[in-house]
Amino acid sequence: MDIFKEFTIEAAHRLPNVPIDHKCGRLHGHTFRIEVHVRGPVDAQMGWVIDFADIKTAFKPVEEQIDHRFLNEVPGLENPTSENLARWVWQRLREDLPLLSKVVVRETCTSGCIYEGESGQ
Repeated sequence: MDIFKEFTIEAAHRLPNVPIDHKCGRLHGHTFRIEVHVRGPVDAQMGWVIDFADIKTAFKPVEEQIDHRFLNEVPGLENPTSENLARWVWQRLREDLPLLSKVVVRETCTSGCIYEGESGQ
């Protein structure tokens, strides 16, 4: 069973490695939607894979590091593409959420990425 919890953060960034005239090289912001997916068996007694509150607790320190921030200033996010942000979030959640199966980052309504760990590069 795959379950997920979605979080919303507001953050600014610029992409430093794009061509000089690329619009994403300029400072801009997004309302990022980040989904944290967990996959595992449904516990027979509890009736769930994991308590959604446990996902929220695991995500809280991540949220505090990136919500309402300039992502380029966050260590490890100097080039804050959606792909790099998804990998960065994964790396910070993996220890507390051993059943983590994927992280989805949407930077707009129509654009985003899905990261499924090192095998899902």
